[in-house]
Amino acid sequence: MVQLPSILLIDDNQATNFLHARVLRKSGRVGHVHVCTGGEDAISYLTSPGVSADYPKPDLIFLDINMPGMSGWEFLEAYRQLPEQQRGGIVIVMLTTSLNPDDQRRAESIEEINGFQQKPLTVAELNRILDEYFMVA
Repeated sequence: MVQLPSILLIDDNQATNFLHARVLRKSGRVGHVHVCTGGEDAISYLTSPGVSADYPKPDLIFLDINMPGMSGWEFLEAYRQLPEQQRGGIVIVMLTTSLNPDDQRRAESIEEINGFQQKPLTVAELNRILDEYFMVA
């Protein structure tokens, strides 16, 4: 069973972040969970100098779509501009309440997005995502 060193949650809703961080820790499959409450905060985190225990590069990002300031879509535009060493190898899953099929189609058309998942995140869904994107052959 795969265990990830680090996951980044990007969502403006504090209650959702609390719930999802709890699910991630409860799963026993995640080391470090970092929460950013907006796209700007996440870009700042990803570009912080020096990867350390306090600022580990995430293996997986769960990204909300609808956030004030910088939306998930706008975050992706800024993310594309980052140097390869700051974005390479990171799996991004949109984690959203959106039921709009246009959002899912748009997500599927963006190379950097690996998956589209409805909120709330459950341990079962986390396990499915980890097994799908991080299973060692």
